[in-house]
Amino acid sequence: MSRPAIVLAMQPSRTEHVLPDEILRRLNGIGRLLDAEPLQHFDYARARRLLAEAEILMTGWGAPYVGPDILAAAPRLRLIVHAAGTVKGIIDDAIFEAGIAVSHAAEANAVPVAEFTLAAILFAGKRAFRFRDLYVADRNRDRTYPMQREAIGNYGRTLGIVGASRIGRRVIELLKPFGYRLLLFDPMLDAAEAAGLGAEKVELDELMRRADIVSLHAPSLPSTRHMIDARGLSLMKDGATLINTARGILIDEAALLSELKTGRIDAVIDVTDPEIPEPDSIFYDLPNVFLTPHIAGAIGLERARLGEMAVDEVERFVSGRPLLYQIHQANLENIA
Repeated sequence: MSRPAIVLAMQPSRTEHVLPDEILRRLNGIGRLLDAEPLQHFDYARARRLLAEAEILMTGWGAPYVGPDILAAAPRLRLIVHAAGTVKGIIDDAIFEAGIAVSHAAEANAVPVAEFTLAAILFAGKRAFRFRDLYVADRNRDRTYPMQREAIGNYGRTLGIVGASRIGRRVIELLKPFGYRLLLFDPMLDAAEAAGLGAEKVELDELMRRADIVSLHAPSLPSTRHMIDARGLSLMKDGATLINTARGILIDEAALLSELKTGRIDAVIDVTDPEIPEPDSIFYDLPNVFLTPHIAGAIGLERARLGEMAVDEVERFVSGRPLLYQIHQANLENIA
């Protein structure tokens, strides 16, 4: 196969570090990178000129929508590699129906999410945030010393994983050295498959009731909207922690905030619905909430993994090997 023409389409301000110079040089050695400056729109002269030659399109965060019009503008196109996570909202069904291969780098984005989740779990088990607040407020250890005698810490605790997604599975793998009892809820898995992962398969209510820490890793689908509701939250143990690094829409946030206001449970929240809470949201003020601005996924230098994985897929395609992370139209119903 001759070196195929490659075109980039993403928003540079959102994809810094995804394609550093060394990755671009490698990409250009595999194919012919027509222009190192990514397209941000498809409706101007430079875009039309590049698309007319494109055989491989590499997209990323902020990419313009790849719709049916691209089929006419890019008649040679054979592969789209998304150097980010989900392709939903980026790739139109018409692209799949035209037989163009589509791949993504969601597996690379899963790595930092799982690492962040592991850190959140370990800190939650130690009640680190509450220790911090009391220590800073009192400037002594009168209240922190007695807390150390409570039934806290990470050894022998019960952890509930909601969703055996790529991130959920990676979290389970990272947790193996820590001595947790693992509960897993995922309607797509049977008990034997859960056991193979090192977890006990349970229904969601049982998981919410038994777990000391609940971590969400389910995809955002119509069927998972508000899967964590007021009734489920009421089942959680006093002092339990809910961690969400998946999607805000999984939780009925009004119910969550109502429960959090009682101080009965804690939460580590990296994603909300809406994506940025209103300025007067009590998410910002509750002492039992550790709120972060959607940073669990790839940020900064971690983004280079996305570019590396995308270029790996281009190399496989060009050499005639199967893609490792190809997405098929039928997959879209069940992935994030």
